[in-house]
Amino acid sequence: MSVTAFAPETEARLALARQVADAVLFEGYVLYPYRASAAKNRLRWQFGVLVPPAWGAATEEHDFQHTECLMEPRADATLAVELRFLRARRRTVQRARPDGGFDTVPELRLADRILVPWDEGTEEHVEAVVRVDDLLGDGVTIPFGLPAAEDTEPVLDETGRPVGRMVRRYEETTGALRLSARELDGPYRVMRLTAVVENTSAWTPADGAAADRDAALPRSLVAAHLLMGLSAGSFLSMTDPPEWAKGAVAACRNLHTWPVLAGEPGRADVVLSSPIILEDHPAIAPESPGALYDATEIDEILALRTAALTDEEKREARGTDERAAAVIDLADSMPPEVLERLHGAVRSLREVTGSAPAPAADGFPDEFGVPRPDTPWWDPASDAGFDPGHDRVVVDGHSLGAGSRVLLRPGLRRTDAQDLFLAGRTARVEAVLHDVDGGVHLAVTVEDDPGADIRREQGRFLYFQPDEVTPLEGDA
Repeated sequence: MSVTAFAPETEARLALARQVADAVLFEGYVLYPYRASAAKNRLRWQFGVLVPPAWGAATEEHDFQHTECLMEPRADATLAVELRFLRARRRTVQRARPDGGFDTVPELRLADRILVPWDEGTEEHVEAVVRVDDLLGDGVTIPFGLPAAEDTEPVLDETGRPVGRMVRRYEETTGALRLSARELDGPYRVMRLTAVVENTSAWTPADGAAADRDAALPRSLVAAHLLMGLSAGSFLSMTDPPEWAKGAVAACRNLHTWPVLAGEPGRADVVLSSPIILEDHPAIAPESPGALYDATEIDEILALRTAALTDEEKREARGTDERAAAVIDLADSMPPEVLERLHGAVRSLREVTGSAPAPAADGFPDEFGVPRPDTPWWDPASDAGFDPGHDRVVVDGHSLGAGSRVLLRPGLRRTDAQDLFLAGRTARVEAVLHDVDGGVHLAVTVEDDPGADIRREQGRFLYFQPDEVTPLEGDA
């Protein structure tokens, strides 16, 4: 629903911030392997859930979000606010009977998908534009309501014959958005903006259903968050405020949400108040090919794993949700050059326009501003007394070195779990190594490993500590 439509210039300023807000809206919506039957997709809606007050009073979940941030509005400025959330729409699946009726079933199997009951998320938003001066004092309250409703969608098989239907049910959802501002004392015209989002539903759990979260979710605001933009003026960063504003920022109360600067980098006229803690000016990774409903750092592995699902698993995922089906189609159709683009990206390198400045003569600080001690914590010259190819170590009265044969008995306390498969195998010591902490390690190759020669040539060894091997007789 929309209380007041945004002007085109306001819509343009919020568009970039809305990309990140969409990620917040659908964070964890449906997780790999994108099937309703997956255990992690059975306990959903974890972020920004504002439940009916009666349910919140009986549990530790919340029925409101409270945002406070600082702004420096100019004269006659207006504040555009967009409350965004998901509304859980409960879907049941029914199979058609020969007599024209329908039976509710746990699944309906089609050639390309398997339909199952599922809670779908529909996007809702409340928009308002108010004069900043009108926020002073008691401020403004914007109530909103979404009525209960039900709709059906026929299900057709591959020949176009009706075989069932999906029934979707909406429950009534009501809430309120409360906005107010207070001018702070000081040399600058700074206001503390307060924005409260409340679930005002009168629904109460039925007797004996006090622990039934599923009944509360369709009446909740899910993944609720706010976008706020000033027509003239700027917000102050809550994460990195100017020195003069740190006290006022510390006095702000943010409950179940956190506001950050959003939108175009370098500007401060848009704020995103999110239930997920973000940094200022968050952005979607440019390499991300589409919504995978998880962090973009693992887009590559999600895409690869999704493409590797069996045909049966993909059928169930496609029947789980339209968004899950889109993920399957995305993974199946992703060209190699797009997948290659996901394979790592470096973002924090500084642009170099000339030669690096020479460090100070005493080493304090270096060219990157990092103080260095007079001597490094590890002195490379200390290596002169060690020779891995000729050094030896005494184990159980036997002197072991390169060429010695040992029986492997990996320790349970500090060994890689895969090394346990080598217990009882014989190996040949290739080198004795000393670390900077004074520890001794044996580099070995397993004797019956067909790739031992290649490992030896490449210097790729297995490493064990002296108490993880037993010398073999005759190899002292």
